[in-house]
Amino acid sequence: MPNEESKKYDVAIIGAGPAGALAAKLLRDSKLSVAIVEAANFPRFSIGESLLPNSLNILENAAMLEDVELAGFQFKNGAVFERATEKRSIDFRENYDSGWGTALQVQRATFDQILANSAEKAGADIFYNQRVTEADLKLENCQLVCQDQNGKPTTIRSRFVLDASGYGRVLSKLLKLETPSDLSDKSVLFTHVKDNINTDLFDRNKILISVHPTQQTLWYWLIPFSDGTSSVGVVYDQQDVKQDELNGEDLFNKLLADVPAGEILKDAERIRPISNIQGYSCNVRQLYGDGYALLGNAAEFLDPIFSSGVTIAFKSAEMAVPQVIKQLAGQPHDWEGEFAQPLKAGVDVFREFVNFWYAGRLQNVVLRYPDTSNDLTRMMISILSGYVWNKENLLVKNPKRYLNLLEELCA
Repeated sequence: MPNEESKKYDVAIIGAGPAGALAAKLLRDSKLSVAIVEAANFPRFSIGESLLPNSLNILENAAMLEDVELAGFQFKNGAVFERATEKRSIDFRENYDSGWGTALQVQRATFDQILANSAEKAGADIFYNQRVTEADLKLENCQLVCQDQNGKPTTIRSRFVLDASGYGRVLSKLLKLETPSDLSDKSVLFTHVKDNINTDLFDRNKILISVHPTQQTLWYWLIPFSDGTSSVGVVYDQQDVKQDELNGEDLFNKLLADVPAGEILKDAERIRPISNIQGYSCNVRQLYGDGYALLGNAAEFLDPIFSSGVTIAFKSAEMAVPQVIKQLAGQPHDWEGEFAQPLKAGVDVFREFVNFWYAGRLQNVVLRYPDTSNDLTRMMISILSGYVWNKENLLVKNPKRYLNLLEELCA
């Protein structure tokens, strides 16, 4: 750790995950000094493993994609949705945008380590096992008090702070910025398995989303990896599931047995314990303030249904960094117009899709949509590919109106 009296960074970043590593790389490309403080010791497990094509555009623009591609992650070209006897395969390459139409399915421990290494190679200092406990923030004079695993405190001084702490939401909690989400409280049970899948009916190049046959708010993911393992998760409203005396393991097995994915995984072997996250959706009063800005999940997390988390994290970093650079250089900048508003606009498109999904209406659309020669259908695939900031897309301009129109076309 630096000597707190002698070392002051241009920017301190809380969290070495995707948003933090990308922001650090971009800041170092502009010659700003960067410190990342990370509570965990990498590599570490995380979910959010199915990337969207738009994420690859951002990584490519930051010159971080090559190292990711060399890791041999699972190729991904789309998604399969199924509900009872209905099934639909969506190819992301049929989207409305001109960028990447394919993506990757990644083990986050390895993926996040690659990005953090890239930031470190660019010159960022990363301090692992450092939990931020206090924050005194003022532009040009920011201080983060950190503690290591033994409780030893250290102070990181900087001119500006970016919070990329993910689910930890460090500044949101310390500064009391959190507000209730307008999405219903949900829970997720998840694990990793050696999948032992031996059927031509399963496409390893796509994430599989299975909807419960009678409960439209209950769904499952199956994300295959290139090494023969898979991530498996169940998302549900607690009020819709009678848990009785079941523990997480029994409930997971009971729920999984209700869908075709359960049959696909009949020979699977568990390689990590069942984990649980409850009430994960959140929001904040503001995305920036005097000497700080919030990135990715540290600001807001919607829902895992469209795998939007990493894309939003990357986009928030890509939007925030130019404002940091301008502000620290004493140049005109616009945190509201160039960061907060456009970022929220894209997140709100995802939000409309999430609400439409849990109402059951988007489930009908994705299972029954018209041929992809229809521009509106291709625009929908663009949203599912992460292109929620393209204002030429009608579903970005007015998602409610055109989702309703899509529903009419599928009736």
